[in-house]
Amino acid sequence: MAKLAATKYSEAIFELAVQEGRVDEFYNEAEVILKECSENDEISKLLNHPKVSKEDKEHFIEDTFGRVISKEMTGLLVLMIAKDRHKDIVETLNMFMAKVLEYKKIGTAYVKTAVPLSEEQKEKVLKRLLATTDYKEFRMNYSVEPELLGGMIIRINDRVVDSSIKTKLDKLAGDLKKIQLS
Repeated sequence: MAKLAATKYSEAIFELAVQEGRVDEFYNEAEVILKECSENDEISKLLNHPKVSKEDKEHFIEDTFGRVISKEMTGLLVLMIAKDRHKDIVETLNMFMAKVLEYKKIGTAYVKTAVPLSEEQKEKVLKRLLATTDYKEFRMNYSVEPELLGGMIIRINDRVVDSSIKTKLDKLAGDLKKIQLS
């Protein structure tokens, strides 16, 4: 149920942002809110505290964010509190930001390799991704996992391309186990 609510709220604010031509503005405001929420545990404690009234929570949001974000984004937060959906705020904003990135054709790629890639190798990976997808730009996230032995694993959304040696060896081992000796 929470995922459904977050989806509905994120879609609503996204549609408004597109309709009003304020996609970048709302995206930046969502970043500000998420940054504040992650850096300040007091916000979460206050919003989740059962003895703090909805009205006090709404006033807190208006006082804290009302001067730095638009009335529309403040209104979304206040509405979510009024509807007892304050626990979905972070997920809603993350979903909204993901929708904006898709709308702007900006992908996020997670690349795992056994050894660190050089800048030249990273550039080749980026160029290959741009050539084989519909994205105009990528936010690249690299990590090193020596247990891969070689090759790489690339994840974009729910698509995974695994060319790691570890996976190939695991598949070969599985195939060899299936062979029955007579």
